[in-house]
Amino acid sequence: MSPGNSSDSLAFLLVGIPGLAHLHRWVFIPFCLMYLVAMLGNCTILLVIRTYRRLHEPMYYFLSMLAITDLGLTLSTLPTVPPVFWFSAMEISFPVCLIQMFCIHAFSFMESSVLLAMAFDRYMAICYPLRYSSILTPSRIAKVGLGIVCRCTMTLFPLICLLKRMSFCRSHVLSHSYCLHQDMIRLACTNTTLNSLYGLTLVLLIMILDPVLITVSYIMIIKTVLGIASREAQAKALNTCISHFSAVLIFYVPMVGLSIIHRYGKNAAPISHVLMANIYLFVPPVLNPIIYSMQTKHIRQGVVTLLCQSLAWPGQGQQP
Repeated sequence: MSPGNSSDSLAFLLVGIPGLAHLHRWVFIPFCLMYLVAMLGNCTILLVIRTYRRLHEPMYYFLSMLAITDLGLTLSTLPTVPPVFWFSAMEISFPVCLIQMFCIHAFSFMESSVLLAMAFDRYMAICYPLRYSSILTPSRIAKVGLGIVCRCTMTLFPLICLLKRMSFCRSHVLSHSYCLHQDMIRLACTNTTLNSLYGLTLVLLIMILDPVLITVSYIMIIKTVLGIASREAQAKALNTCISHFSAVLIFYVPMVGLSIIHRYGKNAAPISHVLMANIYLFVPPVLNPIIYSMQTKHIRQGVVTLLCQSLAWPGQGQQP
């Protein structure tokens, strides 16, 4: 690195919403509500699944993974977003920025991988119902979870090493209230070709490959469902996929929108970039527990039972 820009002394400046600095304290309120809903909602999902033995099934184990991933994604931005909007605390050191960048990208990749695993779960449940329990055993699900963690963390370590070797001699002002890889390398004054190529490879192998495989899974699911004679059975089979399909749309649609803006929206207002990035990171952890609580009968019953027990309503403590 160039003199004066060692990793120990280097710092970046975070930003809130361009052009709305005077409203940052008001903007803090919806962010605070989103953090609260995301953490309460996902913790409730985890508590319900842990509490009721009836939910100790493959589908709900994968839902637990999704809730844990959403919690991780929420907590990854928590150290910087509220201070930026409430205290105008903009500065972040290079090592802390690296850690936050690693966590945000790792949990984003994990969310994509968990959604793929959930698609496989629905594929097995609908296309091979008799082999479902024998294939998706608890031990195999645990191995899938471990594989997802390894896939989404080990592949990011080379990116961290490449960033630590770069020097930053331009403006140190980032584009968001958190650290992202593509935002950091934009400020580098050394060659970023290797970083860009490796980052693109990760995106292709995870964020592009996963939705393609999810689409293939749903094509096969629909093909199987159309072969069922009973319309009632068809509706029942598809109904088990609604929550997962909604989660897929909530995660990938903002991601596609953000990619389009980065690629073709160079003349777009800066606020559009910030808005899409925030939707991509904050909306899935908020909406996923709400969707699964509303559309999954056993989760809904478990949430209602827990609420009744916490309020000590008599006669409402039965397990779902």
